[in-house]
Amino acid sequence: MRPARKASGVLVAFLAVGMLASACQSTPVATDGADTSASADAVTGAGGLVTITADDLPALSALGAPGPQTPQRIISLANGVGETLVALGVGDRVVGRDETSEAPAGVEVVTQAHSVSAERVIALSPDLVIVDARTSPPEAIAQIEASGATVVEVPEAWTITDMEPRTRAIAEAVGVDPASLLATLPQSPTADSSTPDPAGTSAPTVAFLYLRGTSAIYLLGGAGSGADALIEAAGGIDVGAQTGLDPFTPLTAEAIATLDPDVLLVMTKGLESVNGIDGLLALPGIAQTTAGREGRVIAVDDAVLLSYGPRTGALVDLLRDALMQVIPT
Repeated sequence: MRPARKASGVLVAFLAVGMLASACQSTPVATDGADTSASADAVTGAGGLVTITADDLPALSALGAPGPQTPQRIISLANGVGETLVALGVGDRVVGRDETSEAPAGVEVVTQAHSVSAERVIALSPDLVIVDARTSPPEAIAQIEASGATVVEVPEAWTITDMEPRTRAIAEAVGVDPASLLATLPQSPTADSSTPDPAGTSAPTVAFLYLRGTSAIYLLGGAGSGADALIEAAGGIDVGAQTGLDPFTPLTAEAIATLDPDVLLVMTKGLESVNGIDGLLALPGIAQTTAGREGRVIAVDDAVLLSYGPRTGALVDLLRDALMQVIPT
């Protein structure tokens, strides 16, 4: 049985974003064939813009093996869980997924934003469907359960600390020992003394912007956006979280100019939706910030930024490299 679903500020914000952004589907950014190792060499940029794509991260590999009770037909509807399923060794059993993950490759997408098509899911004859608190609508999930499929709700992950319990829950659902994968997960900054102190005076300030220009959605990230934990782990300061903003707050000229971040963090499709750097700088208040004046922008592939999956540790390393690149010492 599925555990009870709980609402949260992050849930409400992202449900609103998902519904509004569903009309704004962009073409994924073409990659440049960069090395798949997580190093500074994999981060390339010009004029202050640094782009991190899924291809810049290490290739996914199976760190687990299916057990005798592993479901044969799995559908992943939880945010970014596809990569974890691949790492657990059951990627070849995934027959459907939501659009927040690009893994496993070639698998049918059965959602639009976070809205599930019960008919498309049922047509794939799954024996296990993995959801989280943002999977909707509830009526579709109830219809899937009524069809006889087992529906398992796994915890969401909005911080590095959240990754272990979510990974354990996914592994339990598919009948795989998670030990090998758990050993690769990054540690939170408080548990890793090698991570720069994000409160240090030399730490760069970063504003995370969620942009969907064709739908006129411009949001400023705050505490609990998911990006704030990554920025902190990479040695930066999330200015929205630092000032106590909600996970997603409407972007205003006054707010962004007051926060005056050193760097802007965006998703690649979001940057595309506002017509690139020129369009970003044209948004109210952006050009008045230090980041805007210096053109310091880091764009990360939508499918990997907030996935909190097996490659998040490598992503944090690349973000740290990117911050050093756009603000050279």
